[in-house]
Amino acid sequence: MNDLTAKYDGFTCLGFPTNQFGKQTNEKDWEMLKTLKYVRPGDGYEPNFPIFTKTEANGEGASPMFKFLRDAIKFPCDAFKGSSDYIIKAVNINWNPVTRTDLCWNFEKFLVNQDGVPVKRYSPGFPTEDVAKDIEALLEGGPNALAESKEAAFAR
Repeated sequence: MNDLTAKYDGFTCLGFPTNQFGKQTNEKDWEMLKTLKYVRPGDGYEPNFPIFTKTEANGEGASPMFKFLRDAIKFPCDAFKGSSDYIIKAVNINWNPVTRTDLCWNFEKFLVNQDGVPVKRYSPGFPTEDVAKDIEALLEGGPNALAESKEAAFAR
């Protein structure tokens, strides 16, 4: 995400950590940036975009933002080709109710256009750098540049 944020004027990434997937984000909010820098991913990594406090993405306690995103785009646009590590196992589901539009794992990504309308949803295994072509389409063609993609996502 750092590379995309640095590459495109007019594009901003927002990071929303959650501890809902395998309880892998169990640090306190105030520890998040140091964890990123020294532990995971480590090697001095510092995000060049805002990281918010932990939030819930799924279940009854899901934040209004994630409810909005999941309602707007029900499923990722890509044919998931990632590791089976990204497919949540029933024993790791710690929210209720479970719905078909739930995020399946960390690093699921949503692309929102200039008007605040979600236009694409990508699975966790979708390479982050491959979002670039959709960002470019929005920046060059305006907020409706990916409208057809959104229509296709609703049809699924």
